[in-house]
Amino acid sequence: MKKLTLSIGLLAGILSSNAQDTTCTMVMKDVVHKFDYYADTILRSKEHTKGSVFIDVGHNQVECLHLFDEVYRVRKVILTYDDGSQVVEIVDSKSDVYYATGPVRIEVRRPRLFIAK
Repeated sequence: MKKLTLSIGLLAGILSSNAQDTTCTMVMKDVVHKFDYYADTILRSKEHTKGSVFIDVGHNQVECLHLFDEVYRVRKVILTYDDGSQVVEIVDSKSDVYYATGPVRIEVRRPRLFIAK
């Protein structure tokens, strides 16, 4: 019984040491909010009126990206990884949530009615 209890304790310690930190970013048309994912409180807000939004996600981190334009729009999201590879996605942004694990740099472009490929 002692060995079972010790094994469970060691397993819990190992799993928590590799735990991933999760942050949430809400990108709206003119403002960007950074949230604490678990407490659901706004950590900081920034007005954003032109250009792209860049989000750096570190090693062992998860980014919860909430695109909230309140109307039917699409956005181009570009994920750039440490090895230089890129993934380009065209995603809905009315009120949709996407997740990415780091290390990665996320670029969120301005909303558009449609994007020609």
